[in-house]
Amino acid sequence: MKKPYKLGILVGRFQTLHKGHEDMINSALSLCEKVGVFVGSSQESGTNKNPFTYETRKAMLERVFGESISVFPLPDIGVGNNAEWGEYVMKNVIDAFGFPPDLFVSGKEERRATWLSGDSGEAVAELYIPKTIDISASALREYMINGDLDNWKKYSNESLFDMFDDLRLQLVSAKDNNETKSI
Repeated sequence: MKKPYKLGILVGRFQTLHKGHEDMINSALSLCEKVGVFVGSSQESGTNKNPFTYETRKAMLERVFGESISVFPLPDIGVGNNAEWGEYVMKNVIDAFGFPPDLFVSGKEERRATWLSGDSGEAVAELYIPKTIDISASALREYMINGDLDNWKKYSNESLFDMFDDLRLQLVSAKDNNETKSI
């Protein structure tokens, strides 16, 4: 059965991947022929806000979704959440796929409201997925730092369970580093 959209995209830091992210990606997969996941702040790692490398985040996404999605780095460019950032995202999507997306999937956040207000975003439909799972990546990182495996498992895909110890080590070593280049 043909899906209504050719290419859906999602942008997130995925620090760490949780079931809320999965809901958004699964929604995109149900509606789009292709799904591109762009990992923001991809140049950042080893800090309390961005503890995991791009490679670790990509590995988590690929463990959960396999080849059903395409994952790409999206380094910060220092312009904030505005139309210029949206144009940068669109350029990265076109560079990766050869054509623009026709659907942008995200959680409803004010800071994303202007991303697609530039010229290349005009033809892109937006789908906001309501938050049905009360979790944030920050809370999940706290569970991991505290060694709270049970609560972490509640909000994580079981294909990531064997990564817990390694992820926790990375988090613990990064938790006191407040330096960041991202906005």
